[in-house]
Amino acid sequence: MFGLHYNLERSAIGLVVFIVLVASIGGLIEIAPLFTIDETVEKAPDMRVYTPLEVAGRNIYIREGCYACHSQMIRTLRDEVERYGPYSLAVESSYDHPQLWGSKRTGPDLARLGNKYSDAWHTVHLTNPRDVVRESKMPAYRWLLRDTLRTDDLSNHLTALRTVGVPYTDEQIANAALDAYGQANPETEAADSVAERYGAETNIRMFDGVTDRLTDMDALVAYLQVLGNLTDAAHQPNQPEAE
Repeated sequence: MFGLHYNLERSAIGLVVFIVLVASIGGLIEIAPLFTIDETVEKAPDMRVYTPLEVAGRNIYIREGCYACHSQMIRTLRDEVERYGPYSLAVESSYDHPQLWGSKRTGPDLARLGNKYSDAWHTVHLTNPRDVVRESKMPAYRWLLRDTLRTDDLSNHLTALRTVGVPYTDEQIANAALDAYGQANPETEAADSVAERYGAETNIRMFDGVTDRLTDMDALVAYLQVLGNLTDAAHQPNQPEAE
């Protein structure tokens, strides 16, 4: 064995060929599961896409680096399931570009955060975390309530997502800015259109309590309140038990 390695080190071409061979085997092992992805990813007929306001909130979540301290993937371990809820399924991330599974938990996992707390709780928590969680190490994001949400480019965001496979319709793309406004203003005709385009179960309400304008806080809270609620696939009784 050592003789073979010694001889390979003395032959540049042989060493390169051997490295390519070994790397190819490793790459094939990693790629092989993708050939069966249609059989391994669960089906979720009730899966819906993110609304424009939720897309904007997700962009803010990424912009502010929330993924660095919060994961969005519950593993198949009993202690995680008992704490956070049903373990995450691949289908639940079908429309996430990029995925925000994360690898660190300075704060808790957020995969099933949707509608666990009230909008007011989230608004206070993001404005000053220690007002609701005394020991929190999370920084305050007071500017979210101050900054007006930009909506004129939301159609472009939805178009980009459709390019990578998210099934947005032409109507949803064309009305993105109006739907973002409507989702946070429940007493308007625009709100009715949001329900028609994205489903009656869509969260439609004043997320930050501010009535005169749409804020970054509206968008981020709307996104947080839908986490884990795009589909009920993980709650179906035929899912295997946690380890």
